[in-house]
Amino acid sequence: MSAIYIHIPFCRTRCTYCDFFSGTNLQLKSQYIDALKKEISLRKKYLENRTIKTIYFGGGTPSLLSYDELSSIFETLKQNFDLSDCEEITLECNPDDLSESYVSQLKKLPINRLSIGVQSFNDKELRFVNRRHSAKQAIDVVRLCQKNGFNNISIDLIFGLPFQSLESFSANLNCLLELDVQHVSVYGLTIEDGTRIEQQCQQKLFVPTSEEESVLMYQKAIEVLTINGFEHYEISNFAKPKMRSKHNSSYWSGLYYLGVGSGAHSYNGVSRQWNVCNINQYCSLNDYFEVEHLLEVDVYNELIITNLRRLEGVDLEFLCQKFGNKYYSHCVKSAQRYLQNGLLEIKGNYLKLTSKGLLLSDTIIRDLMF
Repeated sequence: MSAIYIHIPFCRTRCTYCDFFSGTNLQLKSQYIDALKKEISLRKKYLENRTIKTIYFGGGTPSLLSYDELSSIFETLKQNFDLSDCEEITLECNPDDLSESYVSQLKKLPINRLSIGVQSFNDKELRFVNRRHSAKQAIDVVRLCQKNGFNNISIDLIFGLPFQSLESFSANLNCLLELDVQHVSVYGLTIEDGTRIEQQCQQKLFVPTSEEESVLMYQKAIEVLTINGFEHYEISNFAKPKMRSKHNSSYWSGLYYLGVGSGAHSYNGVSRQWNVCNINQYCSLNDYFEVEHLLEVDVYNELIITNLRRLEGVDLEFLCQKFGNKYYSHCVKSAQRYLQNGLLEIKGNYLKLTSKGLLLSDTIIRDLMF
């Protein structure tokens, strides 16, 4: 089983917090799609004829693509890969792109999952981070998608936004529950270097949310969502039963994936490849990627990073079989103090984060890496 990721690095406007690779020059879109389809054809052997399980259109803003543009990409995929057993095809969307006519067109495509970047149901919060939609528009759009037959919908929410309180974040969660979606991704705001929100912070236009307040918001999300039937299956992700993101789960499970488009990454078990974060250079398809051949230590560290984020945790028996006693001993020894203070636990043969450990996951993962 393998996955394909397709990066669409275009946005109408930039959100103040975003440091993902994307641009607002939509005049390059047609040229970019032509290059994207050429890359798909050039790299059809990368996955060595493995069955394609999932496809994910990420960005940027993939919902900026027209029906015809998406159709042409799907046609190129079908020409180069066997999609007959593909189980999940996700399109990331912004609420302001999802008109009634566009949603009905999406339903004609093989897309069977929508990931909608709502971020907040509070208009003040949305305006501050330069989102183009309103809270009402987000609610209406989710219902529109459901009315058109999309029954696998994920919503993104951010906590720790400027001027956000525990009460307003709780209201966001309550609004989310009323929409009866199948999946939720909850992310804490990180003020990244070079973003507009970093500049606003330096100009003292707002006071950043305290770490204590952010922890309370995260805990509130876990409490509210799990009580209401969501499985907390990864640090930032919650799903109704049998509705986990199959595509993201493939990353965390170490399956091979092909990433096409400017800024996209690929993995085939022995190396990583990443495409340049430059749309013009990518469109030339000359010297447009770099490759890193992975050492055993890289593969071990990747397993720790991805598997410890999952509900199931790290399979210690598999780790020992794959990497031998050297890495197994390092992992178990490094885990001891976290086992003693209740931040890690072993259930069956799996090493996993406890509810307290989730709050310190970055530190714990770093200490278990070799």
